[in-house]
Amino acid sequence: MITIVGLGPGSVNDLSLRAWNKLRDTETLYLRTSQHPCVDAISANCDCVSFDDIYERYERFDEVYAEIAARIMRIAREGGEVVYAVPGDPLIGEASVTRIIELARAESIPVEIINGISFVEPCLSLLGIDALDGLQVLDALTIADAYHPPINPALPALLAQVYSKSVASNLKLTLMNQYDDEFPVKLIHAAGADFAAVEDLKLYEIDRSPRINVMTSLYLPPMDEANSFETLQNIIAHLRSPEGCPWDREQSHQSLRPFLIEEAQEVLEALDADDPQALYEELGDLLLQILLHTQIAIDEGEFKMIHLLRHLNEKMIRRHPHVFGDVETTGDLAQLSRIWHEVKRSEKARDGAPEESLLDGIPKGAPALFVAHKYSQRAAKAGFDWDDMAGIEDKFKEELAEVLSAASDKERVKEIGDLIFVLVNWLRWLGVDDPESLLREINAKFYRRFRHVELRAAQTGKPIAAFSLDELDVWWQEAKRLTTD
Repeated sequence: MITIVGLGPGSVNDLSLRAWNKLRDTETLYLRTSQHPCVDAISANCDCVSFDDIYERYERFDEVYAEIAARIMRIAREGGEVVYAVPGDPLIGEASVTRIIELARAESIPVEIINGISFVEPCLSLLGIDALDGLQVLDALTIADAYHPPINPALPALLAQVYSKSVASNLKLTLMNQYDDEFPVKLIHAAGADFAAVEDLKLYEIDRSPRINVMTSLYLPPMDEANSFETLQNIIAHLRSPEGCPWDREQSHQSLRPFLIEEAQEVLEALDADDPQALYEELGDLLLQILLHTQIAIDEGEFKMIHLLRHLNEKMIRRHPHVFGDVETTGDLAQLSRIWHEVKRSEKARDGAPEESLLDGIPKGAPALFVAHKYSQRAAKAGFDWDDMAGIEDKFKEELAEVLSAASDKERVKEIGDLIFVLVNWLRWLGVDDPESLLREINAKFYRRFRHVELRAAQTGKPIAAFSLDELDVWWQEAKRLTTD
């Protein structure tokens, strides 16, 4: 028999009567740690054996808790009842307890839980908030080890175990991937103890607090709900509902096709302009299209957002075995590309749809210049390429000659198409990985220069068509001199 007792957050007065009676009748009490305000009062009634020594022998907490659980199980196997006490409540932030329960269940050893007040209740009292307002309770150590916090910013969050400045430093770096550096937060010290304190800080300051100790927690107040991905999902679902917008209800996957293309093109335009504000606005519009398609799928019983996210998460982990697995690499980009495509091919084979060609998998509906580049790139990887730059230059001359010698306009158009494909290959040889962006830059340059010509013509009071090509070219050359591109 294993009995696990919650000692509460601090004062012995916070122990439940059931817990006190159990502790009073126990001859030997095993403590996860003796660093708890109740221990002095409890030790007068029984022999207390702490596991503080284990913390000194291991660097990682998971190793500490595994060793504690193993000791408790070893004692339990020897017969009789084992009473194990932990701070707070046994089932809130106590990894050793969950390990013991799992191991005991496997060996059919009964476990009794005597609950205690956790760190949460006194924190709520100090903050003056209600947990039912969506409070998220998380382990600061888990968040500190992450790269992005799994937190809905529209809801409050309470993070336990901010026990050192080092933890606080790593924690704030993760949180800053979502929250502003100067976001107002609260550090709660020794909640439930007579010397409890709440410290108001900016997020970037939390690791500078001199009060941080083993009983420190971090409170993140809710942001405006407009900052939440879940809020956006709710808005889209509302728009598609019977109480929503008739236009949104009428949309289908096919009717939204042109909007998806348009929004993607506007994202590219923002990138070309190197405009961060326009970029986040246009990315938002593109995300809207993704959410609309997902909600349509939900309404039609096709799939849900959780399916989309799970598929994407699993795929990203699978295709990066050098990050999430045990594959070793030199960091060479060509090697990483091979790994990506090898995993991708194995996925298709697993799904029963092996690729028939190296060119499969490139969306045929993508911009033609993009597809041409990808085709030539993949063919080159298979060895279907010129030996050197001179080879492609000769090919260009050959195709140009065929354009000039074409017997008809129809034939000439086809030869120009071949010439364009050779130019795409030439650009690849010159290290241009995105000819689509290059052409957009050329288009933008033409727009600027032609706009200059239009403005110069307008200054004369005459329409642009009133000028000869030679006259317009004077302003064109002027535009070239005025710009550096």
